[in-house]
Amino acid sequence: MTSNRWFIAVAGTITMACLGTVYSWSLFTQPLIAAFGWSSTTTTWAFALSIFFLGVGAILGGRWQDRSGPRPVAVTGIVLWGLGNVLAGLGTARFGAPWIYATYGVIGGLGLGLGYVTPVAAVTKWFPDKRGLGTGMVVMGFGLGAFIYNNLLKNVAAFAEASREAGRVLAARHAGDAAAAMSPGAISTVMQTFLWSGVVFAVVGGICALAMRNPTAVVPAPAAGAAASPAPAAAPAVRVARDYPPSEALRTPQFWALWAMLFLNVTAGILFISNAVPIMRELTGASPESALAVYGFIALFNGLGRFFWGAISDRIGRNLAYLLIYGSQVVIFFAVGGVHSLPLVALLFAIVLLDYGGGFGTMPSFTADYFGTKYMGVNYGWILLAWGVGGIVGPIFVARVKDLTGSFSGALPVIAVMLLVAAILPIVTRRPGAARDEGSRWRHLMPPRRVHA
Repeated sequence: MTSNRWFIAVAGTITMACLGTVYSWSLFTQPLIAAFGWSSTTTTWAFALSIFFLGVGAILGGRWQDRSGPRPVAVTGIVLWGLGNVLAGLGTARFGAPWIYATYGVIGGLGLGLGYVTPVAAVTKWFPDKRGLGTGMVVMGFGLGAFIYNNLLKNVAAFAEASREAGRVLAARHAGDAAAAMSPGAISTVMQTFLWSGVVFAVVGGICALAMRNPTAVVPAPAAGAAASPAPAAAPAVRVARDYPPSEALRTPQFWALWAMLFLNVTAGILFISNAVPIMRELTGASPESALAVYGFIALFNGLGRFFWGAISDRIGRNLAYLLIYGSQVVIFFAVGGVHSLPLVALLFAIVLLDYGGGFGTMPSFTADYFGTKYMGVNYGWILLAWGVGGIVGPIFVARVKDLTGSFSGALPVIAVMLLVAAILPIVTRRPGAARDEGSRWRHLMPPRRVHA
């Protein structure tokens, strides 16, 4: 049983890595602007739509996998994500922005949602004793996908040269040369990158998605007094009085508090992810190659944060974990606009990515703790709609600020204030049915009690 669940977790992690390449979108932002003369807002809409339809796909996929099991949903999701990339590569140069919105944004986004919710829901059922660790490992794959893909593209000579050419074209236009344009060969390279990437995602991710399944019976958590290991035990899984079907969960204020927590964390982090390379270039004056290389490295923290905060939340509690995630970002978004050293900007945004990933590493366990695992697929699918909405609000807000003011910096303190207000949510939110006597008022912000052998 144990070996099977780890195999499923690893397969889910690889599937997630293929899906997580959506977070490499900023590598394509400047090449697309240079190739087709789009604005930042026009270009960012493709990414924003993919994240919005991820939320829609998560709801559909959660309901489907609760009825039919995770395998068909996961395979369909990864194939649709691959297909969206392939079609974007084949038709964008001819049909323009509406085509990439429909293919990468809608088709690919629905695939992302179907593929994302399935491993998360399945692994939550396989790891009742280590929910934060198990789901953190799987969603870590989503963050690591961008790190791996960024570094692969950085070493593809043709794509690297197309990115450099895009930088030169945009610099020339900024200097007043309205006729500056990318060569047909460079545009073809960008489109071929979409196409062949989609093929690889569908094949590699599809093979791993075939391993997804639910346990045939409820996997028991270790007995309270069992001495499973001489090391300190993780906090036992929270015992939920009952499993809430979505019709009941959606009527509780706690559900919408969790939804808002994820939405606000997504809005902050994805604002940076959607335009990471141009934001770092603006703050530091770095070359396209340097900004691309730095983002290729710090994207790793998006993945690590999912595992790190998921495991930490098993020990300190979900509420306290989210409070720390918000608090660290408040300081960074207030300060980073005045920082112009590339290494320091990279460090600060690495922490933002660590916290962004941590929101996803913690939320599946948060949802299972509050509403149980029986309806986890569809309940968490509805929670993930917050990701979809935040995926539009954050990127379009920062792109609009850039188009109106010529700078990304004006958006950063606004996000800091938003997160400062958001910190109230993990302080006041408690599990449905939790006692409200004086002695337990702040218990949800305390580390869970250990049970020792």
